[in-house]
Amino acid sequence: MRLEYFDMIDTVTTFDPSQKRIATRSTVPSAGASPVFEGHFPGHPLVPGVLLTETMAQASGYLLLALNGLTQMPFLMMVDKARFRTFVEPDAVLDVSAELIHEGSGYAATKAKVTIDGKPICDADLRFRLMPFPADMRELMETRIAAIGLEPVRN
Repeated sequence: MRLEYFDMIDTVTTFDPSQKRIATRSTVPSAGASPVFEGHFPGHPLVPGVLLTETMAQASGYLLLALNGLTQMPFLMMVDKARFRTFVEPDAVLDVSAELIHEGSGYAATKAKVTIDGKPICDADLRFRLMPFPADMRELMETRIAAIGLEPVRN
């Protein structure tokens, strides 16, 4: 996980196209390894909730990319029912999962959650607009998907 680059997912642990689910893992960097913690909060470093939301959105986005074989790019449009149950400190290992709830008419909805050692940390309902895949992003996304160990469904 590289917080300052919004590079949130380290690896895919499970991708089940038939169930339309993905499970990923991310390790929060140590306090000294990321400037994010310098301001959030000095002397008491915590992962900002917005970055936990982004982590759930990225897991959902990778799920959608894998299911559609990189034919459509998901863009986050809405976060609903976001709940944060506890704080996340540096060096935490996050298990992040997402499942597709609905897809149609150029939109997709997912449910995503973050846990640590099986304990719920946060969850949210997310909505995405699916757009034609930008040609100039294909190589970047293919490289990133390969780096996290995700094998897209080829249509």
